[in-house]
Amino acid sequence: MNEHEKILKEVLGYIKPKAEEKKKLVNLAKKALEIANEEAKKIGGKAILAGSVTRDTWLPDKMEFDIFILLPLSLPEKKLEEFGLVIGKTVIEKLEGKYKIEYAQHPYVSGEIEGIEVDIVPCYEVKSPEKIKSAVDRTPFHVKYVEKNLLPAMSNEVRLLKQFLKANGIYGADAKTQGFSGYLCELLIIYYRKFIELLKNAANWVPGEIIDIEGYYKKTEYKKLRKKFKDQPLIVIDPVDKNRNVAAAVSAQSFYTFKKIAKEFLVNPSGKLFFPREIKPITENELIIYQMKRRTELILLEFKAPQVVPDILWPQLRRCADRLEKILRENEFVVLRKDVYTNEKDLAIILFEMEVSKLPIIQKRVGPKIFDLDDSERFLKKYKGEALVGPFIENNCWCVEVRRRFLTAREKLLDSLSKDEKILKAKGIPNYIAQEISKGFELICETEKIMELVKKDENFGKFLRKYFEKESLV
Repeated sequence: MNEHEKILKEVLGYIKPKAEEKKKLVNLAKKALEIANEEAKKIGGKAILAGSVTRDTWLPDKMEFDIFILLPLSLPEKKLEEFGLVIGKTVIEKLEGKYKIEYAQHPYVSGEIEGIEVDIVPCYEVKSPEKIKSAVDRTPFHVKYVEKNLLPAMSNEVRLLKQFLKANGIYGADAKTQGFSGYLCELLIIYYRKFIELLKNAANWVPGEIIDIEGYYKKTEYKKLRKKFKDQPLIVIDPVDKNRNVAAAVSAQSFYTFKKIAKEFLVNPSGKLFFPREIKPITENELIIYQMKRRTELILLEFKAPQVVPDILWPQLRRCADRLEKILRENEFVVLRKDVYTNEKDLAIILFEMEVSKLPIIQKRVGPKIFDLDDSERFLKKYKGEALVGPFIENNCWCVEVRRRFLTAREKLLDSLSKDEKILKAKGIPNYIAQEISKGFELICETEKIMELVKKDENFGKFLRKYFEKESLV
């Protein structure tokens, strides 16, 4: 047994569910499926089990399973949703659990029974993936494909992969993580068969890497494929839908993080890579030292997090940060780097680290060439009485020097954001963020105030540490 195999065996000892955990989960899943099937049959439907429990690839801290209610295509969408919720509630109630209604493409029931999380999702029973009405209709085909192609010996290989990704913050296709989904992990192991083989290949992946398990495309078509899935660093063709990239959620950051940790484990095998390293919140002294070293200014836009699902919240935060950076750039303020944070409850923060956050009072405006008579007349008329210096000529162009309206990035942000919801939306601020900012926000630059946020929310302190101690990806 080589060093890699020895470590992987040790890691499996920690991450493989215990027999009693497995028994508890499997038994509950069977009971829930029975009840769901009884209820679904009444309206011409059936229930299937989905998720990692069906192929024994789950991790012990993920005690959960999904039940999909397959209903006839003849049902109107409203009825599908209605019946799905009734069946979901009945299953949870009969098993004495608690439930709430969640929203994806259809509303569905999310419950908890004896500490085990259960999602009960309605979908249409369609004959082929080409006939699907929404993404959830595709899941039964995924279940069948993985059950058929993932051999029992591969289950632990998938577990190793999931744990490896999880420990390094890239497991999950949600909008916050932008990483590898459970289904993608299973497909990668079906393709490479062994975790270690996957690592050997991943270490040499290049952006635009294509994995086509079922061989739907010829190599000569790869160029077109990369165009089709533009800006997606990893392309894994869905075996049940050749027009879909299973790895669409994987960001460039996650792609390169995986490449890096794959190389790291191959060169220096260590079990530490399978368990999250402890990150401590940033201290006040460290924050001061980082700012002194970098000579930049931090501006934090703080407001109440909108009460929406994380998969809507995170993209809206990122879009808002992009829009505000553009507004600052239009006013000659330069953002060195930016990031977003939310506890997904009551706190949302957009962080700007400013390379140029202060500008002189005087601003030069360059106008048209002197030969453009009409434009020249308009320019001179516009700045008549407003120019502090000029109009004068440089390189045959009219120029003036005027008083700058905003001298600091903070002033500009304050002016742009102190508007009602309608104006904020018109400026390009995403809907839910605009709603909350219009109710109130704070711009924070002072170290003491930043540290007050860290004391209130430890995870924000960890976020700041990761921001300043950004790891090399090569």
